[in-house]
Amino acid sequence: MKRWFALFCVLLSVAVPASAAQSDAALRAALQRDLNQYLAARATPEHISAISLSISLHGASQNISLTAGTTKYGGAGVPVTPTELWQIGSNTKAFTAAIILQLEAEGKLTIDQTLGRWLPQYPAWKNVTIRRLLDMTSGIPGYDLSAQMLKDYAKNPKRNFTAAELIAYAYPGNPGALAPTTGYSYSNTGYLLAQLVIERATHDSYAAELERRFFHSDIGLTSTYYSGTQYPPDILDRTVSGYFFNHDADNAGLAPLLGHDVRDDSVSWMQAAGGIVSTPQDVTRWARALYTGPVLAPKQRAELFTLVSIKTGKPVKSTSGSDPQGFGLGVAQVTTPQTGTIWFYEGMTLGYRLVHLYFPRQDAVIAFGLNSQPDSKQNESRKLGIAFYETLHKTGRL
Repeated sequence: MKRWFALFCVLLSVAVPASAAQSDAALRAALQRDLNQYLAARATPEHISAISLSISLHGASQNISLTAGTTKYGGAGVPVTPTELWQIGSNTKAFTAAIILQLEAEGKLTIDQTLGRWLPQYPAWKNVTIRRLLDMTSGIPGYDLSAQMLKDYAKNPKRNFTAAELIAYAYPGNPGALAPTTGYSYSNTGYLLAQLVIERATHDSYAAELERRFFHSDIGLTSTYYSGTQYPPDILDRTVSGYFFNHDADNAGLAPLLGHDVRDDSVSWMQAAGGIVSTPQDVTRWARALYTGPVLAPKQRAELFTLVSIKTGKPVKSTSGSDPQGFGLGVAQVTTPQTGTIWFYEGMTLGYRLVHLYFPRQDAVIAFGLNSQPDSKQNESRKLGIAFYETLHKTGRL
């Protein structure tokens, strides 16, 4: 159940000179070929049956939204459409960070306050700041790296964990808890702790705060939902099936789930670290609103963008050719010679991957979903992102 933070540090292997702009029809046809070719090549090794893509270009009145495949693996299901839902995994973390930053703007907390101030029930972590929870430098290991947690979930994937139960797997002194980490170290535990801070500061549930601040706002998230337990039938009916197909050694405890459709299982193991479902089109709307739109005041957006180096764990102003990978407050940045500096995230759950890429210079967003968690060595979603970029670049759109 290890969460991938898949950095697109080699997003393009070659620079592709722009050519004359093609018609919209020709562009859509080229992108559709990218989808079809990837699905044909990767359906078996990645155990996927569906891909969904949405692209928002600067000045365009509508997204380009395309799909390939069917809603179930093995020839079953129906053709997937742009309206189907996908678990977006750790893309949820930006929503969590945005709530924290909005609370700061409202004067209800600051990101440099400690867990000792907000969550005194965890004295071993009393000196950890909220900022360090969000930028992955807290030293707190991930609960989902606990072998016992994996076994407990695999025994009953319909089980609804509480946040406190999950955090307990990582708390010092508890059986099987891992040692503290140093520097940058990806941790879902930090985001469940942030969830508890949100609930303490607002006297309301995390789910209610998402609804009030984002889902029922002017951002336009018409197909974005959250559950801390199990999704209701009307949401599951709109969700593509997703398959756990990961044989990595650190996922050995999840072996009973191999090859299974996990769509109907509890998502309680993710909560504020990954529990949202959405469409790729809604994810492009969210990315724009987060990076350039009304979600954050200028001071808090600047804090969102404060980076630590993935390599050193130290603060950096920006990623660069020599230090290309960075993590902000629930968002990630990468610099390549071809694309320059971009924001992105690959969120992964047990059966889904949802990738978004934001290109600041061109004010463009690409978001796409695939319906499996494959072996880490088989995950070639980066190549699909490359294909979309190259197609857009060749046509002068990026």
